[in-house]
Amino acid sequence: MSRAPFVTALLRIMPLIFLGGSSSVLALEDSATTVDRRVNAAQEQTFRNAIATTESAYGAYAPELSEQLLSLGITLQAQGRHEEAVDLFKRGVHLARINDGLYSAQQIPLLQGQIKSHIAQGDYSAADERQQYMYRVQVRSIGSGMQRTLALMQQAQWQHNAYRLGLGPQDYTRIMNMWDLYRLALNDIIAREGESSPTLLLPLQGMLEAQYLISGYQWTDQSHSSSDDLGARQQLNRFNAYRAQSFEKGRSVILAMYGIERERSGEQSLAAAETLVMLGDWQLWHDEREDAWQAYQSALLELAERDDAQVHIDQLFGEPVALPNIASVSPLPRMVDAEQGNILLEFGVSDRGRVVDLERVDDNDVSNGKANRLMRKLRKTQFRPRFEAGEPTGTEKLVRAFNIE
Repeated sequence: MSRAPFVTALLRIMPLIFLGGSSSVLALEDSATTVDRRVNAAQEQTFRNAIATTESAYGAYAPELSEQLLSLGITLQAQGRHEEAVDLFKRGVHLARINDGLYSAQQIPLLQGQIKSHIAQGDYSAADERQQYMYRVQVRSIGSGMQRTLALMQQAQWQHNAYRLGLGPQDYTRIMNMWDLYRLALNDIIAREGESSPTLLLPLQGMLEAQYLISGYQWTDQSHSSSDDLGARQQLNRFNAYRAQSFEKGRSVILAMYGIERERSGEQSLAAAETLVMLGDWQLWHDEREDAWQAYQSALLELAERDDAQVHIDQLFGEPVALPNIASVSPLPRMVDAEQGNILLEFGVSDRGRVVDLERVDDNDVSNGKANRLMRKLRKTQFRPRFEAGEPTGTEKLVRAFNIE
């Protein structure tokens, strides 16, 4: 049977492409880029023509314009033209408010576009303002159901991001808001699905992250200064109350997660055993060592019932683990492979999970100040120690690499 004509043509072209080497590949990439630009330009013109036609026929406040402005804004956004895109999204929001109401759901994709472009421009304050407004729109327009739950969790995640970015004078209000929003999402799910639903695990995880941030909050002169503002003092008092309750709240969250995992997967659940390890981590991080060892022992007992017990025991207890063992709330920068790092540290971890014998072992030309700050953080970091034969054991000469800009 003869080859189809397009296959024969392809086979004729392929040797020419590969014989041409890198210059041919670059030429193809340049050609693809040119095509993309032409497509984007054509789309842009199409949307601009549609907007002009609508305005001519129905006026500058025509309801159809919001969607057309959204489409044009997304097209410009894809080209990196964020300033122009923001103006289009802003006009679309204004028209949606006029035509559909102050808190109409039609605003939401336009607001999402604004937020994305503000972030791309590095204008986080503007993104924050738009995010707060979008949340108000979502709460009023969505009503109940999973969409409302997702909006609550999205806003909770934004509060976490805003805290990490240092937005606002009293940054601790962000992590209180984060906790409150995840708790509202939790209550929404319980009302719909009951107290054992696996869907609860996502807001519970967010609540645990919030409690790590609350209990580990480091006061600054700005955050802890006295204020004549009654509202600021009330927020400070509220945060102090949150901190006082943090240990028990975090513990309750983890126990709730454990109960869900046990009910979902049974007595030999790997996820349930991992949740017991999370409980031990939380207790050890708060210097509740006896309770932490007990939680770790319970996890080891549950793992021992599994056929693949040793594999998972090695994963969880085979080497020291820095706490909190949650990337989004860890005070340490991400560890990298030795060849990728510019700071190389050697240290030990005692059977109590404390860092010992810390020293820098690289000869890279990196600021000593940055390395010293990292080493101070590492000295203060609590570790889950390595376990051997069911007992916490010291570890010597660990080498970890970090890439510090």
